[in-house]
Amino acid sequence: MRWVGVVALSLLAAAVVNYLADALPREQWPLACSHCGERLRPTAYLAWWQRCPQCGQRRWRHGAVYLALAAASVGLWFSPPKWGFWPLWVVSIYAVLVIVIDAEHRLILHEVSAAGALLGLGLGVWRHGWLPTLWGGLAGGGIMAMLYLLGNGVAWWQARRRGEPPPGEPVLGFGDVTLMTALGLLLGWPGILAGLTFGIFLGGAFSALFLLYGLLRWRKWRMDAYIPYGPFLMLGALLALLLAK
Repeated sequence: MRWVGVVALSLLAAAVVNYLADALPREQWPLACSHCGERLRPTAYLAWWQRCPQCGQRRWRHGAVYLALAAASVGLWFSPPKWGFWPLWVVSIYAVLVIVIDAEHRLILHEVSAAGALLGLGLGVWRHGWLPTLWGGLAGGGIMAMLYLLGNGVAWWQARRRGEPPPGEPVLGFGDVTLMTALGLLLGWPGILAGLTFGIFLGGAFSALFLLYGLLRWRKWRMDAYIPYGPFLMLGALLALLLAK
């Protein structure tokens, strides 16, 4: 298959990702505008640059997904990683779906994590064998579960000490635990340690930049803002896959 065909296939995959990212969090299955929920014809849904007839908004995220997957397919095609083109292509599609939903809704849906677990199990066993794959899933889920309990426990304790109600939004969601289990199956043991390290580093770097931005804009530290963590875990796993030997 020539790279032009791969790009065309990636654009088709991007359309599916955009549809699922709109439909899954809202449980609204007809083609609809991501801003107002107005039903759209398939041609209008694909033409993201056109304004919605109901709310007048353009669906810029749709265009970004098309561009991201097309660019990723070209990059992987001309510089295939150790795992080969097609496995990383499929993982990239899954990664974009996770990143878009978590960035827009602060959700890592259980059905998305379950699909990732099946994908990770299949690719993990093919690449690492059964035992390293299962140990990777156990380690990824276990480490993230400990961070989940520790982070939310500390936030609850600090709120109680200040005489405030418990935080309305958890520091880490349980969806991060299920996602990390799926990524652990994909990366295997000890690859999950590299993926988790990359993810924590990327999340920490972004958080530091966000705090600096808040300091420059509002002249104070913004400690009340919650940042979705799923995108950084997903990017960390992708980085580990691309650097795999």
